[in-house]
Amino acid sequence: MNKITVVIIAGLAFGSCARQHLVKADKAYERLAFAEAARSYDKALARVTDREALLRAADAHANVNDLAGAAERFAQAKALAPLSMTDEMRYGQVLQSLGKHEQAAERFASILAQEPTDQRAHELMLSCEAHAAFYADSSLYTVTPITLSGMVSAFSATPYKDGIIFAGEKEGAPGQRNPWNDRPFLDLFSSTRTGGAWSTPKPIAGEVNGRYHEGPATFSADGRTMYFTRSDYYKFRLTKDGNAVSHLQLFRAESDDQGHWGNIHQFAYNGDEFSTGHATLSADGHTLYFISDAPGGAGGTDIYRSEWRNEAWSIPENVGSPINTAGNEMFPMLKGDSLFFSSNGHGNMGGLDIFLSVIRNGEWSVPENLNYPVNTPHDDFSFVLAADGRSGYLSSDRSGDDRVYAFTMHDPTLVLQGVFSDETTHSPMAGVEVTLIDVTTGEATTLLTGPDGSYMFPLAPGHDYKVKGGKDGMFTASREMTTKGQRTSRTYTEDFDLKAVVLDKPILVENIYYDYDRWDIRPEAALELDKLARLFKDNPNLSFELGSHTDSRASDLYNTVLSEARANSAVDYLIRSGVDPDRITARGHGERYLVNHCRNGVECTEEE
Repeated sequence: MNKITVVIIAGLAFGSCARQHLVKADKAYERLAFAEAARSYDKALARVTDREALLRAADAHANVNDLAGAAERFAQAKALAPLSMTDEMRYGQVLQSLGKHEQAAERFASILAQEPTDQRAHELMLSCEAHAAFYADSSLYTVTPITLSGMVSAFSATPYKDGIIFAGEKEGAPGQRNPWNDRPFLDLFSSTRTGGAWSTPKPIAGEVNGRYHEGPATFSADGRTMYFTRSDYYKFRLTKDGNAVSHLQLFRAESDDQGHWGNIHQFAYNGDEFSTGHATLSADGHTLYFISDAPGGAGGTDIYRSEWRNEAWSIPENVGSPINTAGNEMFPMLKGDSLFFSSNGHGNMGGLDIFLSVIRNGEWSVPENLNYPVNTPHDDFSFVLAADGRSGYLSSDRSGDDRVYAFTMHDPTLVLQGVFSDETTHSPMAGVEVTLIDVTTGEATTLLTGPDGSYMFPLAPGHDYKVKGGKDGMFTASREMTTKGQRTSRTYTEDFDLKAVVLDKPILVENIYYDYDRWDIRPEAALELDKLARLFKDNPNLSFELGSHTDSRASDLYNTVLSEARANSAVDYLIRSGVDPDRITARGHGERYLVNHCRNGVECTEEE
């Protein structure tokens, strides 16, 4: 009897202790103290099974970057009952960041089974299924961690004068600690490079760094104006919304001649109910891109744009699709017509990946994933180019904590190859003289094909080219191409079938049609005449007669006159295209060479 009593009392104490940990964990979770919440949930869940606590524990572990712990808790919660689509998405992203692609794809597929139109789940599932493609061309960048002494974490490094300014947490920093992760609040620091080493970071001088977070910064071209992200606080107290959540805001500061930052002003479109920050400024200082989770966006945080007009920033505009998604778009960086940003809403390797979109004719291109080694299955963000446009800094937690990495871009490997064959026999042609003309530089390179008829040229990125080939007794053929916009390694293939030159033998040019009783060049005919113009230009030693024909409708005389008008119209078009008029003559043949039986007096359909 005594033994039974002891067991019951011990069980009651055990349950009471678990409830205390749950209460403590819930309170910590509600105030976004995720490090404390994760510890307390783990203690409680060691004693009891509570599905809601498991889901909150998973979220807390994910928020402090303990992905293995988050995955374990999600799996336990899923074993008790199916997950909601929101939890499935979070679980899938955690698995993806852990490199468990097949398991992650199953989670995204589960979402699509419930909501087939979920574009985000669709893209992430495809990313998992084709994850090897992200590693296909890893020679385009060299990525190296930099050592910033005394920093617990560091990110969002921006070139400034002869060094960098970045956000980070310093070891042993005095003052309050961030309840989110139980670490110091962020400040802005500067460091300079001497030789191959970076100086010990120092807080930037002036009034910018305060009691709470100061984060990513961007600078005007003269280095005198800074836009930076800061916690929403007044004096020594955080400003909170109706849910007791404090948001981030965007601020402007100015530097004096001694490098002290002050004269701080709020961005006009901040709000206490949403976050605004992560700004990037155009080179002329007239355009500001930033992020916000203000109501009305596409999803989590979106990228917005504002213009400096009449001494004030215009009402921000959401940049919209294809950049913003139902996920989070963050850390924009503008360089000319290119916008680099991070997202977990587009197809990615896991966590945040860095993307590039280019504006063309007022429209942003579909974002391009920069792939490995810029991106990894972890959070990769804050891609910032230096003045040379070939190097810079990015941030990543691929090694555990947020860290700054230096990168250098390398040109992609671009190759043009192909085979010259005889159009009649389809056999490879040896001895074809192939010339590659770099239209951008004017340089030309020539080679002869071997027995297999093949050729190969290396190409440079961002150039326009023309390749042509020919040999005695054959028409020379050519094509134009460009490597502009090609950022990854690629092999271009251009095969040619050469025609034999037979003097005084007609060459039938297909698809040059005219409207009834007209001689105007139609758009589809212009395409064929463009090909003919290329043939004439590629073979400057040959002269041509261009003949035009009609059907049998109308009189013989009328058709002869009409065909001559059409031939002259075609010749005029070729001359306007650059063909030497002395090398081409026009002749109208009327209805003398009909291609079917529809002669005068024979009844035929309109199609015949």
